[in-house]
Amino acid sequence: MPNTALITGASGGIGAEFARYHASKKGDLILVARRLDALNALKAELESAHGVTVHVIAQDLGETGGADALVTAVDALGVSVDILINNAGFGGHGKHIDRALTEEQAMIDLNIKALVTLSHAFGGKMAAQGSGHILQIGSTAGFMPGPLQAVYFATKAFVSSFSQALDHELRGDGVTCTVLAPGYVETGFADRADLGGTDLVKSGKTPQSVAKHGYDAMTAGKLVTVNERQLSVLTQWFIPLLPRRAVLKMVQKMQTK
Repeated sequence: MPNTALITGASGGIGAEFARYHASKKGDLILVARRLDALNALKAELESAHGVTVHVIAQDLGETGGADALVTAVDALGVSVDILINNAGFGGHGKHIDRALTEEQAMIDLNIKALVTLSHAFGGKMAAQGSGHILQIGSTAGFMPGPLQAVYFATKAFVSSFSQALDHELRGDGVTCTVLAPGYVETGFADRADLGGTDLVKSGKTPQSVAKHGYDAMTAGKLVTVNERQLSVLTQWFIPLLPRRAVLKMVQKMQTK
């Protein structure tokens, strides 16, 4: 039975753990990231440990035409994608007007535009074949506005809304779309986003545990999943009932150094 997973942002962190977990189930892989050396190292590890076939594609999905180039590269492989895991993304700390506009726009290009492009391309192919799973890596940030990470929180709100609608559209075609909305995860994300010294990153879950939670939720066809029960209750039941100004102040405090 074909079982090939395409994973973006696969060179480290949660992306690499998704790859390891899928390979442990004897699934083949297409791994995508900017760093070819890291991808080749992971490819060698997984093929040796699990006897699976791993393709690697070095591609910057945030650059103009990057996601389209990936679709073309996958088509050239002649491999049918059964699972799409849109994991690539990044954040950035600071007031919106103090941050470089190019950096904010690059965040939108990767977190939203690339994700939409890949969901459209591979979601369409899955619908045509009558089966498939899409896993979108959102965040608990997507459940609230985020002063000091205004654009990042907004991109994850988009991911949550878009992906739930996509799931509803594709269910009749045998395709599911799941949103994984974790809290802080112990990866290089905090360094890239300059979040050191904030309450937001005082404690987090391991990428292994988050990847397993999200992957299992995807195969079960869940719509939205948060990997921590306390966070799930807080973000989906408690925060929506609070006054909006109170939420804004709370989030800003969490992200203040």
